[in-house]
Amino acid sequence: MSERLSPARADAVSPSPASKSPKFPAPKFSRRRRGGVTRKRTSILLTILMSVMAVYALLPLFWLLVNSTKTQSSLFSSFGLWFSGDFALWENIAGTLTYNDGEFQRWLANTVLYVVVGAGGATFLATLAGYGLAKFDFPGKRGVFAVVLGAVAIPGTALAVPTFLMFSQMGLTNTPWSVIIPSLISPFGLYLVWIYALDSVPTEVLEAARVDGAGEFRTFFTISLRMLAPGFITVLLFSVVATWNNYFLPLIMLSQSTWYPLTVGLNSWNAQATTAGGEAIYNLVITGSLLTIVPIVGAFLFLQRFWQSGLAAGSVK
Repeated sequence: MSERLSPARADAVSPSPASKSPKFPAPKFSRRRRGGVTRKRTSILLTILMSVMAVYALLPLFWLLVNSTKTQSSLFSSFGLWFSGDFALWENIAGTLTYNDGEFQRWLANTVLYVVVGAGGATFLATLAGYGLAKFDFPGKRGVFAVVLGAVAIPGTALAVPTFLMFSQMGLTNTPWSVIIPSLISPFGLYLVWIYALDSVPTEVLEAARVDGAGEFRTFFTISLRMLAPGFITVLLFSVVATWNNYFLPLIMLSQSTWYPLTVGLNSWNAQATTAGGEAIYNLVITGSLLTIVPIVGAFLFLQRFWQSGLAAGSVK
């Protein structure tokens, strides 16, 4: 026997006309299906904001590329954001590499030395220390954690002068060690590896390796280091960029141009125009700046896939 519903109850149960045809339009950021195709979320405000940020980031690079194609005479007599005069990029590159007995190449070799030894050593030491703090217990571990957090908060510029005084007492100033040794310390890299190793290296795997007779160093280099690869690459990328762009520490540590990195060397070229009888070589300074960023952009593009995977690790269960 079927039950009849009262008009009031029938209105409450049956969908209202408003629910069949929504009165209000769909939210601006919701997905819409038209013809079975799901459209991605779009936002005009975010698009405009990201466009402004892209212009802000790419405009200096475009200015650098355009002006590296100009001669010294046309550099200040033409519009800075477009090409003008003779295309002198190859002449500027040749002049940059050969000026003053090719000291740009020597600065480039010095920078590569500082990056390979300094940034590579900092990454390796940070990985060892972060892994040890994450997987081993020892007295004073909380104190070490507090020291690392405090070191992360201190900018490197604040430590430059005390470091110079200490290295001056040891007679290491104006040597490559005065730049390499401070670069080996990376509190942020240590903290990053520490946090990453807590979840990426299961303790059960380490215990199984120990039961099978593997030592701690063999366990680290054959098992743990492979699991730490995304975090290792992330720290390496940060260390390489920081060492490549390091300016203030080499500036106060080095007094002779023989051991200058590219940052300090190009600044000395730029400043020589203001000295008595100094030659203005702004076209070579601009071209040298363009050549300086090419290796670091290549390294970033090569390592960024590992960087992205490292940052996204653990975000999805």
